[in-house]
Amino acid sequence: MLGTTVLNQRQHIGLQKLSALAGITHSSLGPNKKYKFIQDDISGDSALVCSCFRVLENLELSCAVGQLVYDTVQAQHKVYHTGSGCLLFLAGAWSRAALECLQRAISVSQIISAMSEGMDICLDVCRKCSISVEDLGAAQSASCTALHGLGIKLSNKPIMEASRASSHQKVTTDVGQRAVTTSGQRRIKLSRHFCGGKSENASIVLQPAKPKLPDIVHIAEGLSHGSVNAMNLVVKASYVQSKNNQDNICSTFDISKVVTCVLPGFPEEQACVLPGCIVLLSDEQASVAHYLKEQHLKVALITGELSFSYRHLGFSRPAGVQYVSYQSALLNSSKEEEWIVKLVAILLNLEVNLILVSGIASEKVIQHCCRHHILVVEKVKASVFKTFSSVTGAVPVTYGTQLSKHCVGTGVKVDIWKDLSSHETKLSTAVKISTSGNNGLVTVILTSCVHGKLQALEDQFWACAYRLHHALKDGALLPGAGVTEMLCIHRLQKQAKHRGIHRTQRNGDTGQQSRAGTDDNHYKGVVLELMAEGLIDYISTVMVNAGKLSKVKARTVVNQQLQDYNGDIGIAAKVSQLFLEGEEEDSAVSSPRKRDEATAVEIYDNLGVKQEAWRKALDVVFLVLQTDAEIITGIDTKSGRQDDLMLL
Repeated sequence: MLGTTVLNQRQHIGLQKLSALAGITHSSLGPNKKYKFIQDDISGDSALVCSCFRVLENLELSCAVGQLVYDTVQAQHKVYHTGSGCLLFLAGAWSRAALECLQRAISVSQIISAMSEGMDICLDVCRKCSISVEDLGAAQSASCTALHGLGIKLSNKPIMEASRASSHQKVTTDVGQRAVTTSGQRRIKLSRHFCGGKSENASIVLQPAKPKLPDIVHIAEGLSHGSVNAMNLVVKASYVQSKNNQDNICSTFDISKVVTCVLPGFPEEQACVLPGCIVLLSDEQASVAHYLKEQHLKVALITGELSFSYRHLGFSRPAGVQYVSYQSALLNSSKEEEWIVKLVAILLNLEVNLILVSGIASEKVIQHCCRHHILVVEKVKASVFKTFSSVTGAVPVTYGTQLSKHCVGTGVKVDIWKDLSSHETKLSTAVKISTSGNNGLVTVILTSCVHGKLQALEDQFWACAYRLHHALKDGALLPGAGVTEMLCIHRLQKQAKHRGIHRTQRNGDTGQQSRAGTDDNHYKGVVLELMAEGLIDYISTVMVNAGKLSKVKARTVVNQQLQDYNGDIGIAAKVSQLFLEGEEEDSAVSSPRKRDEATAVEIYDNLGVKQEAWRKALDVVFLVLQTDAEIITGIDTKSGRQDDLMLL
């Protein structure tokens, strides 16, 4: 993509590349995400994607900016599984803002200072407009009873309760105060440090002694963002996970105990949620599962790979180094056979029937185990390991030869869930592994007749699951459908206008005012206005993708709403309506009832996810901006010009 973009060699090339790379996110924003085919010109292979993260994953990003962007988006996806499109779009929008500032002779240090102040303004808006999930609480007999029913489905109809309609007007000061950083120099992390599981400024919400039960169905409906089917599965998983725990039902959602299993060749309507862990097995392993079904099994947990050549990270050999040895391949083969015989002897002595491996197992090990009716399951999640360890008493080990009597767990059952032999799949049988009692493990079965669509369906499910998980974990939500961004734009523009008026008044009062002081106000006003323009571009793009509005019409409507805004949080209903009106724009007759219902639809965003996406977007811009400046101007340690540089 960058190869077709014309770059001005006289400007900051890094910022231009960042802006060009961000262009791929436009179609992945909003509720109506569009699928893309990415084809490899050399091999001819293709991939079907519909998210920003998957697009970047399939592109060959050779430039430094591309690698930085991919590392940042990958870190966002690893922790939150959502928000990557927003992150990259705003990084591109604010990189264009930085370029505009440079063209107006605003220094790098002034740009960083003003944009940091703009980010603090946006975070303050999040603090003031955030909604506590307790305010969305409902009696357990209402939505929680519905979960106990057989038909758990998010309604496409809006929820008309007055208590929910007024929830946007709640202000949760405590939540926001913990989520917003103090003003000052922004601390930037390099891309290799972006992969931390927690943000330094992650919001922490102290739960009261007796909190109200949040309305899971209502929260999930507001966080579905167009993926209604995926969110239906999330709600079902939440219920299945907690149905035997009456104290926590409808109040928590443990994402670590949820796994997915994709089945090609089945209609998407056959997707379902089941308790326990569902895995796919080959024909050879399936015969072992049939032999072991309905038996109480002994289980062993291997945290690495189950192979002769495996060494844990402390003893891994450096890649690309060849060792010359006089030992023949036949001798190595005989050593491997000796190791396998020793391993199988240990397993038989301990009466182990089931082995769960976090990595992969060698084909020879699997074959030997199958001969002795020992089932080997590969690529098991760490959270599943932890659950089986706590329930069965099994102690995870790194190597199979480390197994002893006290490492083996008991109380595991294997059942045949579905025979897939009639479908064209390499894995012929789906097996359910469960334990006695409720261990909280839930498997979501995702199906599609289009094999290339399975990855996108899995991504959509995890995005919805993590939205609900973080909503309950943060204890707060933000008004969605562009409402929070509109409030941020209003505050940024108001502050920018105040800076401009302040400068004019000072120049009018005294013609000898300090040039530095007036310029500082002027520059900050310009930067804040450009940051607001980036958010306007974001909202209008989402509106275009959500309905039938053109980009010009969308920007016009947004600007009109900003002019009519009088500081009332009630703008939520008006802005939410903007995202829904586009679908009826071409209709000759529009139903008044539909308009009224559309107004009542409530859309939410995650507080922590949005804040982290904004921070990462600005951090990327700052890194590229300063790197460009250092490449263009260099660093003169003797001139004392280091004050203009932002220390990393």
